[in-house]
Amino acid sequence: MKLIIQRVSQAKVAVDNQTISSIGKGLFVLVGVKEGDISDQAKVLAEKLAKLRVMADGAGKMNLTVSDVNGEMLAVSQFTLYADTSGGNRPSFIQAARPEVAQPIYEKLVEELKNLGVKVQTGKFGEYMEISATLDGPVTIIMES
Repeated sequence: MKLIIQRVSQAKVAVDNQTISSIGKGLFVLVGVKEGDISDQAKVLAEKLAKLRVMADGAGKMNLTVSDVNGEMLAVSQFTLYADTSGGNRPSFIQAARPEVAQPIYEKLVEELKNLGVKVQTGKFGEYMEISATLDGPVTIIMES
């Protein structure tokens, strides 16, 4: 599993020109699931993500969690995180898990974050989404299991 985590001042997801999710200050998280990943990995990453101290404190230092600042997370599945371009210019997605495998693992990550008290919004699995985000910092972290 791979997470691309970006600190944002706002982010939103639209499907068919309709906003389906939006957050203010917090973390925008792209979630990639690869073949062989299991739901236990989602639990471990959720715990780590909930404790990730990348939000600014009063001195502007990355010292607080998203919950510490009453922030939110927007988690969006993205199979293209496992693109392989080593064989040419057209990406191969053979490493990405099939939707029937990836969706329950993605949903487990979201469920675990909520169980940890994190406010979480989501994209719509398997749909074409238009995403806008205002990066804060910018701060981008890659987390992988």
